[in-house]
Amino acid sequence: MEHTPPPFFKRGPAPVVRLAFFASLSIALLILDARFRYVDGLRDVLALAAYPFQKAATAPITAARRVAEFFVTQERLRSENTALRAELLDAARDAQRYRTASAELEQLRRVTEMRARFDRQTIPAEVLYTGRDPYDYKVILDKGRQQGVLAGSLVVDEDGAIGQVTRAHDLVSEVTLITDKAQAIPVQVVRNGLRAVGFGAGASGMLELRFLPANADVRNGDELVTSGIDGSYPPGVAVAKVVRVERDATQAFARVVCRPLAGVDRSRYVLVLSGAESRPPYPVTESPRRGTKAAARAGGRSGAE
Repeated sequence: MEHTPPPFFKRGPAPVVRLAFFASLSIALLILDARFRYVDGLRDVLALAAYPFQKAATAPITAARRVAEFFVTQERLRSENTALRAELLDAARDAQRYRTASAELEQLRRVTEMRARFDRQTIPAEVLYTGRDPYDYKVILDKGRQQGVLAGSLVVDEDGAIGQVTRAHDLVSEVTLITDKAQAIPVQVVRNGLRAVGFGAGASGMLELRFLPANADVRNGDELVTSGIDGSYPPGVAVAKVVRVERDATQAFARVVCRPLAGVDRSRYVLVLSGAESRPPYPVTESPRRGTKAAARAGGRSGAE
């Protein structure tokens, strides 16, 4: 009786035979593909069929990489935005400094060009700070007696009179502005030559022409310049412009309010007009009694001779 395995457990060719068959088939396919390119179409079909499985297998890795790149990109963008914002602030600060320096240079140039307009010593100066007393309108300059600044000197900018040096130290000097209540400046109306005295109005930042008759020929818009009759201020320096004239029939004097033309509250560079203007001396007159006695003495001497 022959013992053979049932068909279900039939093993087929031996493993060695199958290995040799498939190896030979692989070598044959390699040779055919290398020489005749017969399996290119089959390779494309297999690659297309395997593509969904490849995408499914690499999907978790791709998703994790994209999430990591998203957070890295957000952090990089945040850092770049912070750096760009800092650079923008620095650029804006530099631009502001440039504009400020250009404005200061232009003002200094205009003030320096004014030196040729005056026939006395001129000293360019810079305003350091304002006075400590809030009720006194004063500024401190960076020039003093060592630079030739004297008390009583007029201080001007490119637009007109600023004030007068009231106290000179060795290295700095104190200037009382024309808007200070204790400051007075002799002025003249350009239109008709009318002379008056301008007094500071204090907190309003204005000037007032006091003790003018009610019928004085002063109009809104009249420009005022220094008259120079006091010997301290040179004539012709712009001072203010009339903005309001109040006349009251019951009052003997008119109230004239003027706005300063110079930058009394904003100028940084000014010009100090030091020294006195060259003028002929005042005439010396003898009293009548002394002249009569001298003539009598002279007549007596001539009679005796």
